[in-house]
Amino acid sequence: MTRRIDADYLVVGAGASGMAFADALVDHADVRVALVDRRPQVGGHWRGAYPFVRLHQASSFYGVASTLLGGGRIQRDGPEAGLHERADQPTICAYYDEVLERLIATGRVELFAGHDHLADGGVVSLETGERYEVPEHCRVVDARYLAPEIPAETPPRFGVGEGARVVPVNDLVGLEKPPSRYVVVGSGKTATDACVWLLGRGVDPGAICWVRPREPWMLNRAKVQPDPAVYLGMVADMMRAAAGARSLPELFLELEASGTMLRIDRAVTPTMAKAPTLGTWELDLLRTVEDVVRRGHLVSVSRGRLDFEDGSVAVADDAVVVNCAADGLRHRPRVPIWGPEAITLQPIRAGFPCFGAALAGYVEATRDDDADKNRLCPPSSFGNSLADWARMNVHGTRASAAFGAEPDIKAWADRVPLNPARIPPGHPGSPSLDDALERLQRHSGPGVARLAALGGLPPG
Repeated sequence: MTRRIDADYLVVGAGASGMAFADALVDHADVRVALVDRRPQVGGHWRGAYPFVRLHQASSFYGVASTLLGGGRIQRDGPEAGLHERADQPTICAYYDEVLERLIATGRVELFAGHDHLADGGVVSLETGERYEVPEHCRVVDARYLAPEIPAETPPRFGVGEGARVVPVNDLVGLEKPPSRYVVVGSGKTATDACVWLLGRGVDPGAICWVRPREPWMLNRAKVQPDPAVYLGMVADMMRAAAGARSLPELFLELEASGTMLRIDRAVTPTMAKAPTLGTWELDLLRTVEDVVRRGHLVSVSRGRLDFEDGSVAVADDAVVVNCAADGLRHRPRVPIWGPEAITLQPIRAGFPCFGAALAGYVEATRDDDADKNRLCPPSSFGNSLADWARMNVHGTRASAAFGAEPDIKAWADRVPLNPARIPPGHPGSPSLDDALERLQRHSGPGVARLAALGGLPPG
């Protein structure tokens, strides 16, 4: 017999976005929410992430609006002393367990873990096959539209020949016998994490071969901190540089000169701009890896050989190929968040997906008209190419102006640590914050206009 779920909202995906949306929604509306996830627990991709992963950004920017992740603590020692802490995997998973307890304690949230959402709108248990139906009035919230891929759960994008040793990054820590050579495949945050982890454990840089299909631009972590003078100062610098840039490569070089952007190899101009944050201490370590293969995407590996479209590269017969090439940031078309079939969660401010999901939850709770909600919260996107990065910032800045013009949304956003641009109530102010705000006001208009032109977007 098919059972019925008593819910006003069916949130499909209990990862970072789904949890942030549900948390903000139930805190501002008297509604019932059903969370549905294929995994046995909440937390999404963090349940399958590699064990040495940390947030690449400050913990304060991640999680849900009601519950501060990490307590806003500052690192007291180590290479990032003075910067806000970045939570590790166990801390993040425990955090989401606590958030779930809080949500369930409201009496208005129910979790269907180990369940899937069906095309006909129903829900099914992956273990027992038991089916559930939802009321006709129940709104579906798609929190999986931009769900990241995980190396441990994603087959390599290259062929694997007989005798080749290929492991996902998750298995790096469990290798019983170190090889004479590690081959790290990927250009993004996962690959940089793998290299930093190996080097931090004493692996000789000469024992690492790094297959980097593209060169990445990354944000200096010290410039992206939960301090309005620091963060808004960085955005002001970005807008000033954008306003006078003749091209996107020139803009990124100017941002590098100001200390905002980082690149691993100064002799190569990056074409990739997913722009995770990176510590300068990590950059110093990464630059010690000199065996870098830049021949595009890897086609296949076999014992002692890496094959590319334009030829092959020899490696040691016992080399371990570490697959870090899963798509951590999905690049799907922007669609209206409030649609006829579902509420499709996407970033709103440039980057910071947890804030975007929480904002969508707050707006859903406090507005009735979907057209008005879409006007206030047009979706942004993630960066990839330099042009994608420009478009992301244009969309995000325009969206920030739209929702920031609503007094209640602005008041809510200023109280939420997930919002990187917030000036908290009671903030004492400072000359540096005044300077950042003045520069931001002066440069934002011309900066956004120039970014739009460079990104191929219409003005206004």
